[in-house]
Amino acid sequence: MQDVVEKVYEQVVTRNRGEVEFHQAVHEVLESLGPVIAKHPHYAEGALLERIVEPERQIMFRVPWVDDAGQVHVNRGFRIEFNSALGPYKGGLRFHPSVNAGIIKFLGFEQIFKNALTAQGIGGGKGGSDFDPHGRSDAEVMRFCQSFMTELARHIGPSTDVPAGDIGVGGREIGYMFGQYKRLRNSYDAGVLTGKGLAWGGSLVRTEATGYGTVLFAQSMLSTKGESLEGKKVIVSGAGNVAIYAIEKAQQLGATPITFSDSSGYVVDEAGVDLELLKQVKEVERGRVADYVERRPGARLVTGGSVWDVPGDVALPCATQNELDGDAAATLLRGGCGVVSEGANMPSTPEAVEAFQKAGILFGPGKAANAGGVATSALEMEQNAGRTRWDFATAEAKLTGIMADIHDSCVAAAEEYGRPGDYVLGANAAGFTRVADVMIAHGIV
Repeated sequence: MQDVVEKVYEQVVTRNRGEVEFHQAVHEVLESLGPVIAKHPHYAEGALLERIVEPERQIMFRVPWVDDAGQVHVNRGFRIEFNSALGPYKGGLRFHPSVNAGIIKFLGFEQIFKNALTAQGIGGGKGGSDFDPHGRSDAEVMRFCQSFMTELARHIGPSTDVPAGDIGVGGREIGYMFGQYKRLRNSYDAGVLTGKGLAWGGSLVRTEATGYGTVLFAQSMLSTKGESLEGKKVIVSGAGNVAIYAIEKAQQLGATPITFSDSSGYVVDEAGVDLELLKQVKEVERGRVADYVERRPGARLVTGGSVWDVPGDVALPCATQNELDGDAAATLLRGGCGVVSEGANMPSTPEAVEAFQKAGILFGPGKAANAGGVATSALEMEQNAGRTRWDFATAEAKLTGIMADIHDSCVAAAEEYGRPGDYVLGANAAGFTRVADVMIAHGIV
């Protein structure tokens, strides 16, 4: 990195000790900005870089709740309102035992540039809690969500901060939180949360959006080589919404997804994933991937190694951060993988990204490739503001157009800064310049 961005990165590490995921996210962005700063040195003036890596607001709070046995538990809640230059803060809520301030900060930082790429007038934020909803009853989840929202409601609103779901936060959790928000505010602000149920302000395609968008981005990358997903063997990690609907869209485009995974292992189904069975197991029964294998002849469960050991043409990491390391990347490349499109946030380690770029394969970073979820959240906000609802075809067409625009913006920025085909540089440069130009216009705030 050039001296100016190296200095900023060193300050981030010093001021945010122990937050390794946040350090990684900032390093990945700043490392790309050397050509941008060289061409447009005014971006280094007025401490703009120092401001963009510092959240506008960090909120941490206690969340007490009572389980079904009457025992009191205390979790931590977080909301990082990172950057509002382009619009109200926008980003999901994650409920998972691994959640801490550093992880939420990394996610919020990534969200700034991802949201900017959608060109929908939304800023970047993220939140969540170290609460684990798995194994909890609906009543327990409801009590936790109500306690969580009792504090969060002070800080959000349709024109201020609009949370959505993330890992551990689906329609059930959004419903409980919205109900508590409405109760506290005495106001039906449908636009305050996205990922809502269709009967009360939700948008069609929101459930599918992140997975669909990840695959659409892969298809766009392939089109630059005169290829498509037709006939490609696809390796998918994860078994949540992103993975399931990435599998669905890949199948619609003629590919054959053969894997998925959860914390208990990964499944290989060489005949192609039975999507309806997978949805039944994961969405209806809230089961484990082993339950799929029990009902699917020919499928096998692997509890050791990595899903990236399976050879394939396209890899879609859709589980969590840093799930795909340098060794896994080398294995994928030996197995013939020519395309990686990130469905999760920062699922590839720096070593993996370096390996993919050195090999010259098509690599779509998460802030571009998985932007379909937040893009459709913004479409939900638009429908809420107009008190209307689009049909599935209309919402999907808008998502498809947004993902194509994101891809083209990345390609154009990579070419402008002398690295054609580098989607990492393209995504970071395009997202950064959109935010930076508005921050300059707003003055020192």
